[in-house]
Amino acid sequence: NTLAYEPEDPDELSTQHSLLCLANRGFPSDWTLSWTVDGTSRTGTSSPGVMDKDGLYSWSSSLTLSTEEWSSTKEVTCQASHSSESPVTAALGTADCPE
Repeated sequence: NTLAYEPEDPDELSTQHSLLCLANRGFPSDWTLSWTVDGTSRTGTSSPGVMDKDGLYSWSSSLTLSTEEWSSTKEVTCQASHSSESPVTAALGTADCPE
């Protein structure tokens, strides 16, 4: 499970920051990706699971923060969870990311 910082649109860098959480090689198909920003739950936009050639699934979820939110945020966390499995979490420290 990886969390990657990726600008949504270069022309919009001055007003927002888009984060993309990618989870892959999972099973079964109904894992859920969720976000927290400095420990506060946030709602992202998730894609349904897609089956890869190896029979395992991949998912993604995006979260957009305003520049003001981004500048005051210390850590963003994405968690992949399923009722029958242990959750998988990836954290991103905003200090480690480019502006």
